[in-house]
Amino acid sequence: MSNDGVNKGRRRLLIGATSAVGAVGAVGAAVPFVASWNPSAKAKTAGAPVKADISKLEDGQQMIVKWRGKPVWIVRRGPEALANLAKLDGKLADPKSEVPQQPDYIPHTDARALRDDIAVMVGICTHLGCSPTYRPEIAPEDLGEDWVGGFYCPCHGSRFDLSGRVMKGVPAPKNLVIPPHYYESDNVIIVGVDQETA
Repeated sequence: MSNDGVNKGRRRLLIGATSAVGAVGAVGAAVPFVASWNPSAKAKTAGAPVKADISKLEDGQQMIVKWRGKPVWIVRRGPEALANLAKLDGKLADPKSEVPQQPDYIPHTDARALRDDIAVMVGICTHLGCSPTYRPEIAPEDLGEDWVGGFYCPCHGSRFDLSGRVMKGVPAPKNLVIPPHYYESDNVIIVGVDQETA
């Protein structure tokens, strides 16, 4: 009988130890699996807001920041460029931005901006996703005498004005997208956060 008592105690010890090791192993296997469901640091950064300092941006200059893997153009427009925007309505497919390509708090004006002098837009053509080039010059030989500055897509010839509004008769069907953004100060724009939630 004494042997049976020793074997039962040993059996309980081995069952307990095996159960504990099995539980630790199950938790050890589950932690990396569950952790893989969380977005990576790269994914978190890709959607994070971007800060842009426009203090050194002069009239006619463009700067580009990257947000969610896309180029976001920030252009400072001078008085002449702003005056030319009003002259283009008859040449534009959607002059008052009636097709929603911008946050609700962006005015549906010629400027399409929180501040008339600063344009903020995603630099991806609404046709097939090429990136248009910034062409601020007036009446260049290759774009014609009526060109008053804007963006030209070399892939298929789409044209946009300095507010990102699409011209009539080009392949692009919509105006350029305006991303959510707000002004943290006079010279700092935060791209990727709505003005209303800032």
